[in-house]
Amino acid sequence: MNKGRKLHTTRSWEFLGLEQNGVVPSNSIWNKARYGEDTIIGNLDTGVWPESKSFSDDGYGPIPSKWKGICQNDIDTRFHCNRKLIGARYFNKGYAAIVGSKFNSSFNTPRDNDGHGTHTLSTAGGNLVAKASAFGFGKGTAKGGSPRARVVTYKVCWPPVGGEECFDADILAAFDMAIHDGVDVLSVSLGGEPIDFFNDSIAIGSFHAIKHGIVVVCSAGNSGPADGTVVNIAPWQITVGASTMDREFPSIVVLGNDMHYKGQSLSTKVLPHQKFFPLISAADAKVANASVKTALFCQAGAIDPKKATGKVLVCLRGLNGGVEKGQQAALAGAVGMILANGIFTDNEILVEAHVLPASNINYTDGLTVFTYINSTKNPTAYITPVTTQIGKKPAPVMAAFSSKGPNTITPEILKPDITAPGVSVIAAYTEAEGPTNEDFDKRRVQFNSLSGTSMSCPHVSGIVGLLKTLYPNWSPAAIKSAIMTSATTLDNLNEPILNASNIKAGPFSYGAGHVQPNLAMDPGLVYDLTPTDYLNFLCALGYNETLISLFSKNTYKCPNPINLANLNYPSITIPNLGGSITVTRTVKNVGSPGTYRAKVMRPMGISIYVKPRKLKFEKAGEEKTFSVTLKVKNAQAIKEYVFGELIWSDNVHYVRSPIVVKAV
Repeated sequence: MNKGRKLHTTRSWEFLGLEQNGVVPSNSIWNKARYGEDTIIGNLDTGVWPESKSFSDDGYGPIPSKWKGICQNDIDTRFHCNRKLIGARYFNKGYAAIVGSKFNSSFNTPRDNDGHGTHTLSTAGGNLVAKASAFGFGKGTAKGGSPRARVVTYKVCWPPVGGEECFDADILAAFDMAIHDGVDVLSVSLGGEPIDFFNDSIAIGSFHAIKHGIVVVCSAGNSGPADGTVVNIAPWQITVGASTMDREFPSIVVLGNDMHYKGQSLSTKVLPHQKFFPLISAADAKVANASVKTALFCQAGAIDPKKATGKVLVCLRGLNGGVEKGQQAALAGAVGMILANGIFTDNEILVEAHVLPASNINYTDGLTVFTYINSTKNPTAYITPVTTQIGKKPAPVMAAFSSKGPNTITPEILKPDITAPGVSVIAAYTEAEGPTNEDFDKRRVQFNSLSGTSMSCPHVSGIVGLLKTLYPNWSPAAIKSAIMTSATTLDNLNEPILNASNIKAGPFSYGAGHVQPNLAMDPGLVYDLTPTDYLNFLCALGYNETLISLFSKNTYKCPNPINLANLNYPSITIPNLGGSITVTRTVKNVGSPGTYRAKVMRPMGISIYVKPRKLKFEKAGEEKTFSVTLKVKNAQAIKEYVFGELIWSDNVHYVRSPIVVKAV
């Protein structure tokens, strides 16, 4: 394995996180697991800002005796742990070997100077913080998914030489220490490119973690909406896509022709009440020697102050950051900015903390604004102040940036596994940087809004922490199964979840669906797996003893080859179905005695037969095996993947598994 391979965090630049009224229903998973102080959540990321209120230890008892870690503050003596943030380590030997003379002792600290690690760790396990907000918007009580859990940071990502740098050697070292320290959950908001497991440090490290009962949750990546882009695709990982929530921060663009377009923003700057200003396209405000493209994207030095001063400037999203575009507009004298999506970003609007009155609008509305500018001699516009609105419909919607399946390494394993909120997530932040991480941004905030699968991953990590509190003896696979089989594929209009183009999404976008924490705590049945099952999975891939030794310290002799389709996964994926195939699954009862009956939604052109159709469980822990036969009815009519589902139900629990098939 190449231990110098570089990975990166999965923040999209551009909960659970913020509870609007501070009320937790008595029957919720948070209420039932509220005393989860023995659960320890670790975070592989860019470190942590320990002074954040999200890591206050007020009201906490002694640190659990199982904890074997340290607070590595030998160099940075200002860094302190407590009974909430019980440990912190940094790993930079791999990074130092690569950057050479650029490395210095100031890097020897677990302190977060970037913001990403603080945001993700507080989303997973941050304590309750009243009156939190992002720039005064989205006010409420901030809390992580497991607000009473103990938290630990493992800093593996360092200042960029050409992008955020997280090297394999440091990642593997962090996994080793997390296992030694005694964490229960590891949240990993990192990713690179999909590669073979024997070259994948996160896959190798997470395998060793699950052997010790540690659940590992990973980001799916931010390379969507293209197919086949999902990363962290090992079956022993929980891989999380990103979707929206029902909260938005609208700022309305009003044109001189009285047309209104809803955008979003986190700008605290406002225009004079209902005063319209001249409106100009950035392409028409360029300096003489700038290209139209450079100007349209509002890049540095491209806008002519003589043309932009006193006007609302329309810029195009892409190439450089949205807040940087606003900075360039402000430097050129513009009073406001409208930031229009490009064709590839479509309807998805990312919220940004602009430095001037500004609103981000979608692609279609952007076209209309440009058309209006070209249709009149004196175009004008007004941008309304930002507000916070709850109850947006439809929600959730899949984020355009969220990486998608199919799994390009092992297509028999559906990835991502699940989706969770990952757009405009408000959580704690470093105070070493401004909220945009731009050099010109001198603002400092305690909470910030970020988007990315980096933000959705710790939502699920927090839910896993609650499940570990409720069921400390459940295996990582059982916890994953509970989360997947209880998920929903419907939005808050009770319609199928859509993607950012307003088209019906599918399992390659959201896996089993959107996470439902309350249902996950009572799944009824689970699909369980052991480390030996995963080793047999590697054997089925053709791994020899040398490759398998990366995952198992003991020599492992592969049994007779197994069919990858028979891995006891909570989803069924057949990427090359010719004729018919019969696969088997085993479910374990983790609820009351009962009888479950099978219900199938067949993929188009595929017949499915389940045997037996009824499973009777007389006690908890009892296991039953069933088979699923899939047969192609008309291969000529099936040119792409088709999707269905299998549900086992006792009329109380609905244990749902996606079915994904491609006929050949």
